[in-house]
Amino acid sequence: MSNHGTHAVALLIPVEDDPERWVLKDDENMPETALHDKVTELLRLVLEHWVKRAGLDAYVGSNIALRWNAARPSIGVDPDLYVVQPAPPGAERDAIDSLCTWKPGCSAPKLAVEVVSKTNATKDYSESPDKYAAAGVKELWVFDPEYAGPKSAGGPHLLQVWQRNGRGQFVRVYRGDGPARSALLDAWVVVTDRGRRLRVADDEAGTQLWPTGEEAERAAREKVEAELAMLKQQLARQTAPKRRAPKRG
Repeated sequence: MSNHGTHAVALLIPVEDDPERWVLKDDENMPETALHDKVTELLRLVLEHWVKRAGLDAYVGSNIALRWNAARPSIGVDPDLYVVQPAPPGAERDAIDSLCTWKPGCSAPKLAVEVVSKTNATKDYSESPDKYAAAGVKELWVFDPEYAGPKSAGGPHLLQVWQRNGRGQFVRVYRGDGPARSALLDAWVVVTDRGRRLRVADDEAGTQLWPTGEEAERAAREKVEAELAMLKQQLARQTAPKRRAPKRG
């Protein structure tokens, strides 16, 4: 894999200028691949556990209908994965089927993630950043594990990160093979499993991966088991009968 390093491109999309090509059709949903589903599921579990252990008022979801213009509700985007903070109404019951930012208690996601599939590669490269800019999303990750994106502008790229700067512009701050810094999470976005998975880590090298809930429970259980084994060894040494020195006759 080649590493293109970082590359920033300023992009500011006015919310009022929703083009007709952004109108979502009822039959527009494309079937996703097994790889796509596994990437999003693993990352969802990682982010859900992060929200739980950090005690955040946030919600992690997938395949939501994100809409930001009450006058044109057919304009929108359906992120593969998202983090919205604070959690919207119905989050405690997982009863969320849409995020309409003009409704009370609803806001645009802080983070959105798109996993590129061969059926939507051009869209995720050319339209998704514009849509998320218009929606008010703070940070966008575009992950292309199959390098299915177009070759235009130097692509395809395994990983792209877009962030909103202080002037309200949506800027591409990274394109390459990873890792990339997430300002929103104060962590690193890392590519694992030979380019087939996307995860989050405390360190750039990816040695301190954020765990899923199951991974955290397993690590805690293994730690307890190791401590018990050590205590048993210490107790065995303390209670073992001492050998007496042979008498000299």
